[in-house]
Amino acid sequence: MRIILKTLALTCLLTMTAVASPQTDAAGLEKILTKMDAAARNFKTTEAIFVWDQYYAVIKEIDDSARQSGKIFLKRDAGETQMAADITEPAKKYFVYTNGKAQMYQPKIDQVQEFSPGKNRGDLESYLVLGFGGSGHDLLKSYDLKFLGSDTIAGAATEKLELTPKSEHVRANIAHILLWIDARGVSIQQQFFEPSGDYRLAKYSDIQINQKLPDSAFKLKTTGKTKFISPQN
Repeated sequence: MRIILKTLALTCLLTMTAVASPQTDAAGLEKILTKMDAAARNFKTTEAIFVWDQYYAVIKEIDDSARQSGKIFLKRDAGETQMAADITEPAKKYFVYTNGKAQMYQPKIDQVQEFSPGKNRGDLESYLVLGFGGSGHDLLKSYDLKFLGSDTIAGAATEKLELTPKSEHVRANIAHILLWIDARGVSIQQQFFEPSGDYRLAKYSDIQINQKLPDSAFKLKTTGKTKFISPQN
């Protein structure tokens, strides 16, 4: 679950970040937050292909065996957030968050782990929509933001933001976050840094916005013998 939160979603970066003056920083930040606000107002669904890489500072490289890939689905309707990740590599897993409950299904052992965020539900949902339907200016409530200029990711023009959690409790797990926001106000790349120096890099492609999603996207494909467990219990 912790990995999902640091990812909800995810290689060393070769960037061409523009250096800007403080005045340009402020103007650039306001511009990208306004763009994200506009995207949030019109947001209904997202479907995308993802690759999540894990870098470990102790070995100073990405662990290829920890790479995960698959498809992600996100839906917001009447204030309700639903999210699903169909992880196909390296092992089949399916993560679903709906009705305030998170579930991880591992078909190989036919087992579902269930988690209830409880009072942390708002924090969890803010991670799930980070860069995908979340309001830009709402980020100011929980993060200190810095505009890092323009960058090109996989041929797409983006604006790069650094988010530093204001909460000391959150910083104990996530030191800071980098987001690359494209012209649609959507994050096509995210990088979550831990205090240890480890990070999770998430790359998203073939992003479909506001397309109809199948109802089955947010339902686990379990069997009659599936075992359900709740670790917090």
